[in-house]
Amino acid sequence: MSLKLYELVGTDASRPFSPYCWRTRMALAHKGLTAESLPWRFTEKSTIAPHGSEKVPVLLHHDKPVVDSWAIANYLEDNFPDRPSLFGGEGGRAMARMLNAWGDIAIVGGIFPLIIADIPKNLAEVDAAYFRQSREARFGGKSLEEIMSSRDTGVVAFRKSLEVMRQTLKKQPFIGGNAPNYADYIVFGGFQWARVVSPFKLLEADDPVYAWREKLLDAFDGMARKSPGFAV
Repeated sequence: MSLKLYELVGTDASRPFSPYCWRTRMALAHKGLTAESLPWRFTEKSTIAPHGSEKVPVLLHHDKPVVDSWAIANYLEDNFPDRPSLFGGEGGRAMARMLNAWGDIAIVGGIFPLIIADIPKNLAEVDAAYFRQSREARFGGKSLEEIMSSRDTGVVAFRKSLEVMRQTLKKQPFIGGNAPNYADYIVFGGFQWARVVSPFKLLEADDPVYAWREKLLDAFDGMARKSPGFAV
């Protein structure tokens, strides 16, 4: 089996930090699959351009490219049916599709302004300059520091936005039920991204979401916890 994964890193090649790459990392582990890590940085777009993408993750299976974390999850599910299911059936896949959009908007989008100025600290100068220029343009020319300046109040609103998830986790240990599935990995990817790049505390220790995150940090022999990050 030949699997390779392009994933976003900064100055430390052993510190992958994209939320979408972490969704794929967890999906591979769930399936019991291993992929060779191909470290990729923001300014290395020419490296993955031949595979039809300018963003990661990009999975290569026998050199066939699969682009985008959602597409990769579906590819793994359909091409490795003998291994543990990521969705638990078509109904689970349909619900995960909705969670995928919620994860993009509420989790990644909610976390981004809380950690945005911490991200360049993990990057080489050329990548930090690219990140600053491109992201400040997205926010109407505001500096990364301005965007993040209200995070102490912004995190309160972010925590409130997790209430539906919190109520779910009071009744079952994982979003996927009694065991985690791809719905969990969608959401976890955002929290692991934050943990890797920023010391900012997103969750209170008595929050059911915190307990859920801790369980996923310990999943697959502690794969995510062993990846370099902050103890937050």
